Amino acid sequence: MVILFIHAIIGTITFRRCSMSYLFEILPSLLNGASTTVQVFALVLLFSIPLGVLIAFALQVHWKPLHYLINIYIWVMRGTPLLLQLIFIYYVLPSIGIRLDRLPAAIIAFVLNYAAYFAEIFRGGIDTIPRGQYEAAKVLKFSPFDRVRYIILPQVTKIVLPSVFNEVMSLVKDTSLVYALGISDLILASRTAANRDASLVPMFLAGAIYLILIGIVTIISKKVEKKYSYYR
Repeated sequence: MVILFIHAIIGTITFRRCSMSYLFEILPSLLNGASTTVQVFALVLLFSIPLGVLIAFALQVHWKPLHYLINIYIWVMRGTPLLLQLIFIYYVLPSIGIRLDRLPAAIIAFVLNYAAYFAEIFRGGIDTIPRGQYEAAKVLKFSPFDRVRYIILPQVTKIVLPSVFNEVMSLVKDTSLVYALGISDLILASRTAANRDASLVPMFLAGAIYLILIGIVTIISKKVEKKYSYYR
């Protein structure tokens, strides 16, 4: 890390002075890339968590073929690199007639990948709920939907929050993989500026932006966990 920092300083002094004017010059392109990063993050989160919850509850259905299909899906998604999944969806699917633009391909790959992780997290939370609560809900004549909505899901949400937010933080960093498809995200914008100016300053600035994003997620996670700490 120290060597990289020294190299960044030397590169900046040699090829371009690290001044406020330079930072303001590269900042717009980095912020534009960051907006793409945030867009990918938000869309993946919007679709992957509900899909993960649905998959987790589908695993509670007593039908073995469905269990086999879901377990194979989770095994593949968790057992292969996300980068490989991105490449497969964007570069391999066109060979069978399924063509997607870069951004939709990235979103689909991320959603399928993270839904598998969220499904396992919520499945673990569901398994901790005593079976007696299901029986009590039946006695009180709750419909299956109301049983999940009012009894099971609130408890599961409280249990899995720390694990969910850990995955959310990982998602912030994993969004950098979309550069492999040529999407102009924060990493690609910083690499472009770094190569053009022969300086590592844009990369360090990109790192600072990622830290800010992680900081925002951390603050939100603390507030949400505090809201759900009513049993403590």
